[in-house]
Amino acid sequence: MLAAVDHVQLAAPPGSEDRLRVYYADVLGMTEVPKPSALAVRGGCWFRAGGVQLHLGIEDDFRPAGKAHPGLRVTGIEAYAARLACHGAPVIWDDDLPGHRRFYSEDPVGNRLEFLEPAG
Repeated sequence: MLAAVDHVQLAAPPGSEDRLRVYYADVLGMTEVPKPSALAVRGGCWFRAGGVQLHLGIEDDFRPAGKAHPGLRVTGIEAYAARLACHGAPVIWDDDLPGHRRFYSEDPVGNRLEFLEPAG
């Protein structure tokens, strides 16, 4: 029986780890998690914030997905959107999900991310 989502893996091009670290750690406020040594040789990086884990894996012929994305629940969505915008990340608001405030953004390699908060 399924109990929870352990992590979401996104792809990234070779050599993009430093840009990913800046975005996921400095911009989003996540903490980098050391990869096990057997997996570290493959490149990429892992991040965590609370119960959310995102793994960025290296893909030689990387192309960002057009629609696929993780939906990340946040608190204080207005301030969080302002934080991303201050760091130059795109913030595209979308009002089409009833009962929620949400926006989309992209990481430095073009992965789409959704940030949402229930309307209260």
